[in-house]
Amino acid sequence: MFFDDDELDGFADDENRLVQSTKGEYDIEENVLRPKTLDAYVGQSKVKENLKVYMNAAKQRGEVLEHVLLYGAPGLGKTTLAHIIANEMGGQLKMTSAPAIERSGDLAAILTNLNEGDVLFIDEIHRLNHSVEEILYSAMEDYALDIIVGKGPSARNIRFSLKKFTLIGATTRAGMIANPLRDRFGIICRLEMYTPAELKEIVARSAKTLGIAVDGDAASEIARRSRGTPRIANRLLKRVRDFSTINGNAAVTVSDANYALGKMEIDGLGLDEIDRSLLRAMIEKFDGKPVGLETLAATINEDAGTIEDVYEPYLLQLGFIARTPRGRMPLRGGYEHLGFKLTEKQKDQLSLFDKN
Repeated sequence: MFFDDDELDGFADDENRLVQSTKGEYDIEENVLRPKTLDAYVGQSKVKENLKVYMNAAKQRGEVLEHVLLYGAPGLGKTTLAHIIANEMGGQLKMTSAPAIERSGDLAAILTNLNEGDVLFIDEIHRLNHSVEEILYSAMEDYALDIIVGKGPSARNIRFSLKKFTLIGATTRAGMIANPLRDRFGIICRLEMYTPAELKEIVARSAKTLGIAVDGDAASEIARRSRGTPRIANRLLKRVRDFSTINGNAAVTVSDANYALGKMEIDGLGLDEIDRSLLRAMIEKFDGKPVGLETLAATINEDAGTIEDVYEPYLLQLGFIARTPRGRMPLRGGYEHLGFKLTEKQKDQLSLFDKN
């Protein structure tokens, strides 16, 4: 079963949250903003340089590109890179997600419909069913499909030849991929968070594509609050445009950006009210002491899995919270960002982290 881009969602979270990095209802124009070539792709310079070498070498040999594993946080451009690889290698891109492939027969139907040089993109590949995963082994290694017909002593194996293709697996959790599957990827690329300068370039490029006039300072402000993620940068650009349009401005200025982002309660580091509520609960309700994930989830009336997968990663990256054996606890940066003055007891609790 194949899906459009807007059906390939990652974690289940609040789709109305502007600074979530997983795909939501605000991202319907995402396909329009995707660059078509590696040269037009901003950021991930090491990944781009290596992929360019691998693709050019494969084309010179007249071969398909080896299978590619892309991993990193949501919204960093894994799907975009899959589009670019298919485009530059001259193949058709077929897209699906691991949870949609429920049975081995589903995967067999997809593989047998691929043409020579096609690219099969499987999103969240770490969530593949084990029986489905085993079918992939021979498909990736030998371009063959092994199907067992019958049961018991009369069962026999039938092998079907497949046309040569490139599998691109995308995941936010590379550690959850089984070793036999990971070992069959010839190219493994880790996508990093983007710098504000790279995000500013992305904002300027997206604005031009969408026909939005944005001055440099406004693009910088949007980039600074985008949590290192292009998807969030594009989303904020469109929402800032809305405020600018209603205010009757022909171009988005830094004043428009600051006003709009303030109205959306997104602060200078890209934290929204949910992030701040999480930090505030740890500081005020638990006095900065370690608190268990389930307890914290009940306190702010949020799902524990959503906290762990959606809210925590960026706070951890900023150094605002820490995961300890006894639970989550706020760090000095979190206190300072919210304007809390540390008590002597809280300073003692943080002394171990300060030494490190």
